[in-house]
Amino acid sequence: MIRLDRYLCEMGEGTRSEVKELLRKGRVSVDGCPEKNPARKVDEKSVQVCVDGRLISYAKNVYFLMNKPSGLLSATRDGHGRTVLDWMREREPENVLLRRDLFPVGRLDKDTEGLLLITDDGALAHRLLSPARHVKKTYYVETDGTLSEEACDRLREGVDIGEEERTRPAEIREAKLEGCAAESRAACLLTITEGKYHQVKRMMQSQGRTVTYLRRVSMGPLLLGNTLPVGEFRPLSREELVALELAGTKEDEARTACSERTGAEENGSCVSPFSEDGTFSDVREMLSGIDTVIFDLDGTLVDSMWVWPEIDVEYLGRYGIQLDERLQGDIDGMSFTETAEYFKERFGIPDSVEKIKEDWNRMAEEKYLHQVPLKKGAREFIEACRKKKWKLGIATSNSRQLVEGVIGARGLKDAFSCILTSCEVGKGKPAPDIYLAVAERLGSDPLRCLVFEDIEPGIRAGKAAGMRVCAVKDDWCQTPEIQLRRLADYYIADYTELIDMPHDEGQ
Repeated sequence: MIRLDRYLCEMGEGTRSEVKELLRKGRVSVDGCPEKNPARKVDEKSVQVCVDGRLISYAKNVYFLMNKPSGLLSATRDGHGRTVLDWMREREPENVLLRRDLFPVGRLDKDTEGLLLITDDGALAHRLLSPARHVKKTYYVETDGTLSEEACDRLREGVDIGEEERTRPAEIREAKLEGCAAESRAACLLTITEGKYHQVKRMMQSQGRTVTYLRRVSMGPLLLGNTLPVGEFRPLSREELVALELAGTKEDEARTACSERTGAEENGSCVSPFSEDGTFSDVREMLSGIDTVIFDLDGTLVDSMWVWPEIDVEYLGRYGIQLDERLQGDIDGMSFTETAEYFKERFGIPDSVEKIKEDWNRMAEEKYLHQVPLKKGAREFIEACRKKKWKLGIATSNSRQLVEGVIGARGLKDAFSCILTSCEVGKGKPAPDIYLAVAERLGSDPLRCLVFEDIEPGIRAGKAAGMRVCAVKDDWCQTPEIQLRRLADYYIADYTELIDMPHDEGQ
């Protein structure tokens, strides 16, 4: 049983306040009867909830298979071009729910076509993309000439593409050339178990061939087939979901992971340690089974959010532009680069994106070095984590220059084994990429990671990564506390609530 407003929020019908407005206006019905009470408990497995007469079927996560066309970016948003999510929302069928937190699992180059999985299930994404899982991905590859048998043998053994290590052994076999045959073209099916930057193109280049056309035809148990036209997408079938559930892992490993996360197993299914509203009931439950802690920076680890409205007012004032109230909500979760691109486009700033970032860094540096304090209790909590030998990381939308400056000035640089910015990962929050990347660099299982965040996009990013998330109160956050409590697994006013951490046997 869950609250009606939470049911509607999770199904993408809006924010908590937007959902309450739907209820207040009588646009929601439950089992055929109008309902205005947001706190009403409903059984998500059997209830029939309608918004404006449209049935809203409940699903914890959603999964779409897309036949990506050339020309689209595999991203949640991008300041330079249309993304696969832009494409999907332009063509959203009436009977298909496209939630706000969707993201593509992995990347296909802009000019690459084929199978792309779109979901809001961060744990699944990590399992499919983790190099340790060896999930197979097969590509139909056309090149500007035939590969020799010797070249194919080298690809099967692993080749040097300019990385520290050779590629993993690949599978390669000849394929029938699509379209008109030509002496200058050849085709093959290439199967790899990793996903380095431009990997297929670089592998072929290492053997003296140039890729002229590339399409992914399978990923793990998912097959593109011939029935889904280019540019179309559809929900995964029940059979595909069952097969996908065990992709990249063994059934007993999946059961163990579930048990580690919840701390219990009953009749082969996970028993949740959450309280009835979906959150952990105390600190001990939240910290149970954790070995990695990842912090957002601004508003979470350091009390710095006051800096940016001052800078925004001063910076925009140079161009005679007055700061408006919706700016902060628009840029929440964006990377430093994305924010600069947003300013340039929206306000018509004549400077380059790099110049804008340089100006912001210069304006903020003095404040970050000398005026920005740590959040209350943060230093003590970090020391407690280090005593438990937990791995610590930072995942931030800020610039590396400011992150390293403020952490170094507070004497904590050595505490963190990994610091990553959204600019370095390529996607801002709420995409889970930055949290998954930090976990990967730390060698941590997302199921054993705890994220600290202060804003809604960050909380959603941590949850989409399959991690536990603790919301941290920040007076500059525009999202109501009740919304943060709903989204996160736990909520704290400051870190003093966590300093006296319970001893966890075996840590």
